[in-house]
Amino acid sequence: MAIRIIVHEPDEVLHQVAKEVKHITPNVQKILTDMADTMYDAEGVGLAAPQIGILKRMIVVDVGDEHGLIELINPEIVSAEGEQFGPEGCLSIPGYRGDVRRAMEVTVKGLDRNGKEVTYTGTELLARAFQHEIDHLNGVLYTDIAERVYEITPEGQEKE
Repeated sequence: MAIRIIVHEPDEVLHQVAKEVKHITPNVQKILTDMADTMYDAEGVGLAAPQIGILKRMIVVDVGDEHGLIELINPEIVSAEGEQFGPEGCLSIPGYRGDVRRAMEVTVKGLDRNGKEVTYTGTELLARAFQHEIDHLNGVLYTDIAERVYEITPEGQEKE
């Protein structure tokens, strides 16, 4: 239950591959709680452990839909269908957005905070968030795959 410092680009931890979580301990559960608190405090819809400087395969996502907070340990995409193209931002790259092509629907599986295997299927924003956060676990930022990156104003408008 703590707000962690979000690591910003060009910090090297953002470009490294996170390691699998082999044992779910109280510390792992605390990190998940801190990640969610940090994500909500920053008004984000997702956060990966490397974004708080921890090279572990853990993500949290909450796009404000019926799923609520999703916590995944060792997540992986098991299927992807369709295509969407649109703007993406990142808490680790404040002040910028990019136009990114992603799958329209993805199914992900992983472990919940208690070690139980869970599966989620998401479309549109939830699918985008899953893909974005899992990319972080592989050292990939949206700026690495964006077709265009641009600066935005504090109001969220594209800068001329």
